[in-house]
Amino acid sequence: MTEPVWVLDEDDALEVLAHLVTAARTQVDEAAEYGPLRLLTAAHKVADRLAARASEPTAAFARDHVGPLPELAVPREGRDEYVARLDAVCAELGALLARRYVPGRSS
Repeated sequence: MTEPVWVLDEDDALEVLAHLVTAARTQVDEAAEYGPLRLLTAAHKVADRLAARASEPTAAFARDHVGPLPELAVPREGRDEYVARLDAVCAELGALLARRYVPGRSS
């Protein structure tokens, strides 16, 4: 068995950890719309680092599905389309995880 390839070095992981912890604290006082913004910012940070070091299916997901997501708060107009887009990305991620971790399962 080969050693796993680290996607985040300590500095990268600490940056994401700091972002998530401080975002959690900030959410206590901010409008609820900022939650998705902060989570997507963290997702972009991980995806950016993941794409160069991951297997092709994982890199493709990071590049093709997370990369295009806007790092904006939930829009006031077009909210339904925004939510549908996030739902589609979640479904793609679920399919990727199933292919990777459930042998013999296609999605």
